[in-house]
Amino acid sequence: MKNALPRRSEQGFSLIEMMIAAVIFILLCSAAFALLSVAQQRYQTESQVLNSFQEARFGLDEMVRDVNGSAYPAKNQYAFNPNTEDPNYYAITPVAWSPGYTTSPPTPCQIGTGGGGTCDTPGDFDLIVERDVDYWHMDGVEWTRYQLQGNILSRSQTYKQSTSDPAGATAASFVPYVQNVMNNASPAQIAQFQAVYPQMFPGGNPVPVFSYYCYSPYGPPQPCPSSGSYNSPTYITDVEITLIVMAPTKDAQSGQVRLIELHGRGHNMNPIQY
Repeated sequence: MKNALPRRSEQGFSLIEMMIAAVIFILLCSAAFALLSVAQQRYQTESQVLNSFQEARFGLDEMVRDVNGSAYPAKNQYAFNPNTEDPNYYAITPVAWSPGYTTSPPTPCQIGTGGGGTCDTPGDFDLIVERDVDYWHMDGVEWTRYQLQGNILSRSQTYKQSTSDPAGATAASFVPYVQNVMNNASPAQIAQFQAVYPQMFPGGNPVPVFSYYCYSPYGPPQPCPSSGSYNSPTYITDVEITLIVMAPTKDAQSGQVRLIELHGRGHNMNPIQY
């Protein structure tokens, strides 16, 4: 007669072991979801920074192109159009100005980068480019204006009317162009920005969107002087453009504001006509 095999003891997990395993699982899941939430917030923040950068870069590139094509066509370059004697069909200046544009003859104002001067425009935050945007349509020269209004850089475009003040003619058709431009921030905002970006806003002052370089008979273009015969919108050859743009939300981890600073420079390729 065979002996019966000994019965093996069969045991499962105890209730305490199950509870400990459940707690560990919950903790691991909580940590994973916390990391996922941080990563998602970071992704959203970086996406907004990227979108702000792309919008600002697009606007900057467009302004540089406008400056590069300013003062075109000159009167002596417009022989193919029957309206060569009509000043609305050729550009007399790279940058239109106010006041004094409609006097006869036009009286250029004095540029004052960083304040001063007699020009309402061009100025630190206001620029009107005179050029034919679509030359082959022969529909005349346009005034393209960029103006910082609060923290929105707006754009306006209208056909040139040589008997109209450029500032008044372009004032009615502004549309938002670049959002959250902080160049002309308040002193309190600048102090907040400098706590994170100490190299921005030198001296704690607003940063001009537009800085102007004028023709010099002694060499390359120089920053337009505060006075003198070459301080005039008609002698502007280069425009330095600076955009300081703030992302719409703060950094997800640090809670600090996010700023980007972009630079571009347009150079007028056309001869002075005035």
